[in-house]
Amino acid sequence: MPATREGRLRGLRELARLYGVQTAYYDVERQRRRATPEVLMVVLQALGAPLASAADVPAALRARRREPWQRMVEPVTVVWQGGETAVELRRAAGGAGAPVDARLTLESDTVREWRWAADALVAVDTADVDGQRYVVQRGALPADLPLGYHRLALESAGERAESLLLHAPRRAYAPRGEAGARAWGVFLPVYAMRSARNWGCGDLADLEALMGWTAGLGGAMVATLPLLAAFLGEDPFEPSPYAPVSRLFWNELFADLEHAPGLAQCPAALALLHAPELQARQAELREAPLVDYQAVAALRRPVLAALAERFFACGGGARPEYQAFLAAQPQVEDYARFRATTERFGAPWPTWPERPRQGELTEGDYDPAAARYHLYAQWLTEQQLAALAERARGGRGRLYLDLPLGVHADGYDVWRERGTFALGIAGGAPPDPFFMGGQNWGFPPLHPEAMRERGYRYFRACVQHHLAHAGVLRVDHVMGLHRLYWIPRGVDARDGVYVRYHADELYAVLCLESHRHEAMIVGEDLGTVPRSVRAAMARHGLRRMYVGQFELRPRADEPLAPMVPGAAASLNTHDMYPFAAFWRGLDVPDRQRLGVLEPGMAQAEQQSREAVRAALLAHLHGSGEVAVGEDQDAEAHAVLAALLRRLSARNAGIVLVNLEDLWLETEPQNVPGTWRERPNWRRKAQYRLDQIMRLPRVSDELRQVNQLRRGET
Repeated sequence: MPATREGRLRGLRELARLYGVQTAYYDVERQRRRATPEVLMVVLQALGAPLASAADVPAALRARRREPWQRMVEPVTVVWQGGETAVELRRAAGGAGAPVDARLTLESDTVREWRWAADALVAVDTADVDGQRYVVQRGALPADLPLGYHRLALESAGERAESLLLHAPRRAYAPRGEAGARAWGVFLPVYAMRSARNWGCGDLADLEALMGWTAGLGGAMVATLPLLAAFLGEDPFEPSPYAPVSRLFWNELFADLEHAPGLAQCPAALALLHAPELQARQAELREAPLVDYQAVAALRRPVLAALAERFFACGGGARPEYQAFLAAQPQVEDYARFRATTERFGAPWPTWPERPRQGELTEGDYDPAAARYHLYAQWLTEQQLAALAERARGGRGRLYLDLPLGVHADGYDVWRERGTFALGIAGGAPPDPFFMGGQNWGFPPLHPEAMRERGYRYFRACVQHHLAHAGVLRVDHVMGLHRLYWIPRGVDARDGVYVRYHADELYAVLCLESHRHEAMIVGEDLGTVPRSVRAAMARHGLRRMYVGQFELRPRADEPLAPMVPGAAASLNTHDMYPFAAFWRGLDVPDRQRLGVLEPGMAQAEQQSREAVRAALLAHLHGSGEVAVGEDQDAEAHAVLAALLRRLSARNAGIVLVNLEDLWLETEPQNVPGTWRERPNWRRKAQYRLDQIMRLPRVSDELRQVNQLRRGET
């Protein structure tokens, strides 16, 4: 390789490091995989590097080295509560003696102004960059700085700079007392809930019924999958709750239409509800084993549309609670127009004509009635979810919601906030024992620098939207606060690269919002996670996850691995096979048949499973908790009960029980890596909610969990 080419390659890798791109990673076989120059070029271009070809690398390197030194202050400054209240400045040495005028606009709009004289700034470092000497100085901030998001504007010798000053608690909120330390709850996806009254898909009335019953048994929470907006009647339809249209708005499919305000005064909606054809179709969808989202949405749409028309025709838009909703959700009208435009064009936004594609919508682009429908649908769903969460809090209960990592590439958030996303890139994961070819999740990742330049506006809004109602928030793929695996379009998932994020700034947002809403934060830290991530979680009070099926080991003396105090513990997750399938070893050959597990890995997994099973049975036979010679179901029930007892008696902060485990369900809700092969995100629970509540085995197991969490024997 010619020296100039080798030098450019070294320069390209150095440029990547300066942009926070890891140029290599170790794969599942501990082999070092180095990113190709082509991949590095595409990722750097997506990050904003001034590169058209490899010849531009030297100039881009010089520019990137100078960039942080040519701004007086970083776009975001984190100040931790109880720590040093100071801001770091970078200035050319020649002008470092000039005074600095500061203007701090607090979140409350209160303004504070002061001047740092030369002797008030403490020099802490120097650096030489391209022949220019720079000085790093530290200036003290007001000691009584309130928690919140503040704007700091600086001016010195004609140079101006601004920074979002984020003053946050160092640790996320944690409830005080025994209830906060030893809570328990149940898990069931809302869509999977069956009842004698729903439309073939669970809704908020079903969720409230489950929450009330759980609270009656002593449980503090109900956990479910994301409840976010989805494409329902329009293409591209996507059933996964982890690919929402938006992380800022709810899915109206979960609204309870029978308790919509004004229903009794809406003849059109009542006529539709009482029509024999609708009731027959409703019963048919209700009895189906799988949720038919599009059919349910199509059946509900005319009723919801009739309610929307009456609401606005009768002055509902002027109601104080509706005006308060608009004030709290400033983007909702824009969202409604986007959804109506998507329906009008019948195609995703990247294929729209130039003007609407670029974000400018006029009334001719959409049906105003469709926009009113989406506005009303969001208002109704928000009102019902808020009321449900309030009633839960009144009974000392909590909603346990899930914040997905990504959002649909054709959805509202990417269309409106496209500068915050890295378009042409997909988030994913490198190969691991479960997915030897790696994973491409399809959604565009957030751009680390664009997020900062916008003051984390979008990320803050997503977190606030969920914490307005959640007492516990699970952050999907918490490693994404630190780094995310980027895969350029057309590139194999094995050939992506990791891109770093400003983790401290993201933790600061989470910790601040957690305290403001008095909500616990759980980080999904499963799989191969660097130690630094878990150290940061511990430092900032994010609860780790402890999943029993992952933590079993072939040791008869103690088959469950130790638990980190305060963790959110469960036997499995929505991406895993239920306990009965795990215990009987049904999942391994199934994953092999589906092609997501290679034969060699499958054989090793089977052998490992047998060893774990033998050790656990030996342990439970010895303790008398499982009798030798029990039939398959009796044994599985006994082992399940024993494991739940152990999780409940340990020092977990939260114990979640998957309700489906309690009747030995074997079918998973989702098999990652499959799409057409399995009905992911569609399978309903085997029993209706009222039947679940009458199953003695279910109630008995949950009462046992409650006693152990309360410290009773």
